[in-house]
Amino acid sequence: MPKYCVDTSGLSHPYEEIPEDIHASLWQKVRDTIAAGQVAVTQEIFDEIILIPGGLGDYLNKSKALILHEVTHGGWDWQAYVKHAAKMQVDHKSYIRASCGGSPKTVCLNDISIIALAKTLRIPVLSMEKPVDKNSKKRHIPDICTTEGVTHISFNDFCRKEGFQF
Repeated sequence: MPKYCVDTSGLSHPYEEIPEDIHASLWQKVRDTIAAGQVAVTQEIFDEIILIPGGLGDYLNKSKALILHEVTHGGWDWQAYVKHAAKMQVDHKSYIRASCGGSPKTVCLNDISIIALAKTLRIPVLSMEKPVDKNSKKRHIPDICTTEGVTHISFNDFCRKEGFQF
């Protein structure tokens, strides 16, 4: 059963900053968490995370059947996911990149998809994004998560929740 929905930044940024060739045991624990079925992603996020260079991207690609939650496939409530995603696209339209001039400093539809999946599965979203000032016309994943009642965690939060110590 998944425990975390993962945005690409939730793994790609730490992987760049904490490289596997130096921190092999950390990334083995991350792989073990994935292998245990504790990570879930949407198709949109899957298409991004497999592009993470090196061994992690390859491992994620090989783990497709385990981590990908596809609409109309599998024993999960994909109908609720579709409803959440559609509602969020309307409710947060003014903050979605495609609707507000293409600014890279706000959320995109892929971000909405992972938040909708987390809301459906009732689990947190792991990303490395930081919230923006409440007066800003932009929003990041943590901001949308807060509005939607979804917990947002960082990579360090994830490591603590999993009890990773080195």
